[in-house]
Amino acid sequence: MSQPANADHWLIEMHCHTVWSKDSLNTFERISRVAERRKIDRILITDHNTAEGALEWAARNPDLFIPGEEIMTTGGELLAWFVKETVPRGLSPQETIQRLRDQGAVIGVAHPFDRVRRGAWALDQLREIVDLVDTIEVFNARCFFKTDNVQAAEFAAQHDKPGTAGSDAHIPYEYGRAMMRVAPFSDAAGLLDSIRSGELVARISPWWVHGGSTTAKWRKRLGLSKRMWEGG
Repeated sequence: MSQPANADHWLIEMHCHTVWSKDSLNTFERISRVAERRKIDRILITDHNTAEGALEWAARNPDLFIPGEEIMTTGGELLAWFVKETVPRGLSPQETIQRLRDQGAVIGVAHPFDRVRRGAWALDQLREIVDLVDTIEVFNARCFFKTDNVQAAEFAAQHDKPGTAGSDAHIPYEYGRAMMRVAPFSDAAGLLDSIRSGELVARISPWWVHGGSTTAKWRKRLGLSKRMWEGG
């Protein structure tokens, strides 16, 4: 069932994971129910290093799901929305960005200064690509340290880049922890315009949510859950 949208604004989840990520067990049916209950208007799916699940979910319910991807480059992780196909992990940031541009996607930097995150960015590498991306994630609900999000917001302001918020949800509880309130949009250009004038609606998630993604990862490694992902 699709979530009826507010005529004036939408609440959108911009960074989240599904069963197609190696560290999540979220199913289409479960997240659809969560979105309806929490009045989330659009969910931009950003699974690790694959857009296959996001494209499938968006085809099943285009009034709720928008296809995206979180991609591990040689410099750090990028977020992309309104993607048309998977961009593989392990490419340079510049090549990854070019492949996403060829699809017409909106491109963002994920959790750039999270000091405990493998996909965070070194400052010199971030400076090299900041003019090539559209947005900076300035609030990630999974950041342990508040100052890491503050640093991201300061960097975005210094470089005149709109900031985004994302729950980085790996378990159903996290969906909607960090969203954006934006004007309705219908395509990539509209999303970017909406982000520029949007508002963050965000809360930090408790530390224990990381246990959910760790459990999902081990269940898949041990063959206890269906393995949808490859190589992420």
